[in-house]
Amino acid sequence: MIELKNREEIEGIRTSGHLLADLFRHLDGMIGEGMSTYDVDKICLDFIKKHHAIPSCLGYMGYPNATCISVNDTVIHGIPSKHEILKDGDLVSVDITLEYKGFVSDSTHTYEIGKVSREVHQLNAVTEKALYNAIDAANRKGARLHDIAKAVEDTCAPYGYGIIRDYCGHGVGFAIHEDPLVYNYVSLKNPNNKLREGMVIAIEPMISMGTWKIDVLDDGWTVKTRDKSIACHWEHTVAITENGAEIMTV
Repeated sequence: MIELKNREEIEGIRTSGHLLADLFRHLDGMIGEGMSTYDVDKICLDFIKKHHAIPSCLGYMGYPNATCISVNDTVIHGIPSKHEILKDGDLVSVDITLEYKGFVSDSTHTYEIGKVSREVHQLNAVTEKALYNAIDAANRKGARLHDIAKAVEDTCAPYGYGIIRDYCGHGVGFAIHEDPLVYNYVSLKNPNNKLREGMVIAIEPMISMGTWKIDVLDDGWTVKTRDKSIACHWEHTVAITENGAEIMTV
C-alpha cells in the first residue's frame, strides 16, 4: 500500500534529505585514493551521529554497516571493508539512508577516484543524467511510474548499457523501503501507478557497461555484474508536491 505524506511529513523528509545532502558535500572533499571503504563508511557514520540522526542501514536485516559502498563491478550493497582500498581509476558508489526525527531519506552518489577511463567517466555521466531525466519525467502532469522507467531506458539505450532488472527504486519516507516499486525499465509486469501528490519515492538508476544480469555473493548482500563489467548507481529521494516533483536530497 502506498502511504501518501501530508505537508508536515514531507517537510520532515525534506529536512532529513537536506542533512543527507550535507553529508555528501562533506564526503565530496574527503573521499579519495588510498582510503579503505571502511574509512569512507566511518566518515559517514561519524557525521550521522554528530548530527543526531540514525544510520538506517546499520542492522537492517542484519546489514553490518552504516553505508553501502560498491566499487567497479559491484552494483549495490557492497559491504565496507578495511581490506578494500580505493585506487586510481575506480568507480565508487556510496549509498546512504538516514533517519532524522522519524523521517527517512535515501541517496546515492558515485565517485570517480583519480583519473578514470573515458568509458568509465561516460558511464557515470550517463547514469547521473538518467536519474535527472527520470526526475524530469516525474515532474510532468499526469506522469506514471512507467514514464520514469522510460526516461532511464531512453537515456541509456544509445550506449548499449545494461539496466539492472533485479533491483529498483521504491517508496521512502517513513521506512527504508515502502511501496511502490520504481523500476528502471518498462514492462507490463511492473506497477504503473499514477504519481500523486504526497508520494515520496527513491529514483535510482543502476546501470552497467555490459549485461543487466547479476549475482549475489555468499555474504547475502554484495551484488555483482555477472560479466564483471563496471556498474554505476545514482539516487535521489523525490516528493510529489502540489508544485511538482521536488528533490529532497539536495
